[in-house]
Amino acid sequence: MIEPKDRRILLVDSDPDSVEILSEALKWEGYTVYKSDNGVQAVDFIETWNPDLIILDLSVTGVDGLKIISDLKNKKEHISTIFVSTNSETRSIVSALDEGAADYIVKPFDPQELLARVRAQLRIKDLNDLLRQANLKLKELVDIDDLTGLYNMRSVFDKLDNEISRAKRFKRQISVVMLDMDFFKLVNDGNDHLFGSYVLSEIGQIIKASIRSIDIAARYGGDEFLIILPETNLNGASHFCERLRKSIESREFAYEKDRMKLTASMGLAVSHVDGISVDGRGLVRAADHALYEAKRSGKNCVKIIEMPKDGYVEHPAESGFVPKKRAG
Repeated sequence: MIEPKDRRILLVDSDPDSVEILSEALKWEGYTVYKSDNGVQAVDFIETWNPDLIILDLSVTGVDGLKIISDLKNKKEHISTIFVSTNSETRSIVSALDEGAADYIVKPFDPQELLARVRAQLRIKDLNDLLRQANLKLKELVDIDDLTGLYNMRSVFDKLDNEISRAKRFKRQISVVMLDMDFFKLVNDGNDHLFGSYVLSEIGQIIKASIRSIDIAARYGGDEFLIILPETNLNGASHFCERLRKSIESREFAYEKDRMKLTASMGLAVSHVDGISVDGRGLVRAADHALYEAKRSGKNCVKIIEMPKDGYVEHPAESGFVPKKRAG
């Protein structure tokens, strides 16, 4: 249960007498109160302080009270607003409630009634917060692959496109890795079926242990994985791939009676240092092409494609191959 002292209430009213009455009643209840007599100041404070509830005089100076309520609709967190006003006209009350106010109290008011209405709005906020948290957990369950603990493909392209947009905005490079386990069919054919699931789960853990907090890793399907490395150039991405390849190669996968050493092939696509012209799917296609070259070259290696603005070229790098222009 949230203690009253942990509740933040923003009081916006240009009438000193009203402010005094409201403030004393709220503090008596134990709430943390911040007072403002100016709408512009209140808007700034909403952004930095993130109050649980706003009590707002309809005629506050600086910014129209209805404008403040309208702006609150764009916030992710639920913040209720109670209007207080000397205006008792039905038209004003209806307008405020239709605009999004949670409640409307006409001055003069009974402090006990005000506190009861405040408690009611805080209960509603708690329910909204619980619902938002439940929705976030549900979204996480939908987005996460049960077996590996990595993202699944439902949302990863949206995340990739967001990272590409950020890279374009800040003129940063971005790298994409496609990883595929070598001879994985033999894992399922020659061992207990549960061993294959165990191996994929362990690969997920190896990948999670290898990436940074800003990186994004997903199970692309079957025994194939996609890794997004924001703000990573060719040198950094190639070193990451080689380190990950060696981590998998050195691991002995052991589950009950089954034991096996495995390797992985990787394709790496790196955006051009001067900018990105492809979308997320184009970058993934390039990484997939590099992965095909890694498989064709004997597996257990990394092949690299560096993207220019007008297409892509195969890159020799440390573990790459003879560069050539791709047609089309």
